[in-house]
Amino acid sequence: MKLDILAFGAHPDDVELGCAGTILKEVSLGKKVGIVDLTRGELGTRGSAEIRDEEAAAAAKILGVSVRENLNMRDGFFVNDEKHQLEIIKMIRKYKPEIVLCNAIDDRHIDHAKGSKLVSDACFLSGLMKIETELEGEQQNAWRPKLVYHYIQWKNIEPDFVVDITGFTDKKIEAILAYRSQFYDPNSTEPESPITSKNFFESLNYRSRDLGRLVGVDYAEGFTVERCLAVNSLADLL
Repeated sequence: MKLDILAFGAHPDDVELGCAGTILKEVSLGKKVGIVDLTRGELGTRGSAEIRDEEAAAAAKILGVSVRENLNMRDGFFVNDEKHQLEIIKMIRKYKPEIVLCNAIDDRHIDHAKGSKLVSDACFLSGLMKIETELEGEQQNAWRPKLVYHYIQWKNIEPDFVVDITGFTDKKIEAILAYRSQFYDPNSTEPESPITSKNFFESLNYRSRDLGRLVGVDYAEGFTVERCLAVNSLADLL
């Protein structure tokens, strides 16, 4: 299956929190989108890896993505080395995306920046023919995505561009709430964490509103880029 967009997240729920609105919009436009989670989020304060598996599957259905996989790397302890890069390369060569979305380049959780650099490096290496990979007994061909974009997470990183997600915010919140064990629940007796607060949950809305305000729309999601964006004409910027 060839995908138009492949979104990577260090943990299940990273993609939903960072770019669910964009994914929903692209799917509505007929694009084939997939998600690859690096870990099962087993170190999360609330819930368990098994619960997160169920939640991720439910969120994938809400988003309408074509596929979702988990590489079962160690939450908190995966590193950017050859072994882990090859696992990402296999996914890139398997799905041949034109665009890759991945974690924020800098963030509160150490896995986010690690995941960001790991995926970015693998996107480059995936295009080198002399790196040989095999998946399910078949030799893979080299493939390099045309574009790598990083979504924004905890920190207020200044975006290089934003995507208008007006009309998709309710569905985005629905996908996030599929992770019922992870976010604000006044009836929960489990330990608190930064993402379980009411303030964090409300911030998902007001950040999108604020990014939208900057470009004259109701809601938006922001991304950073690794190289200059090119347009055919100034009219493309309207």
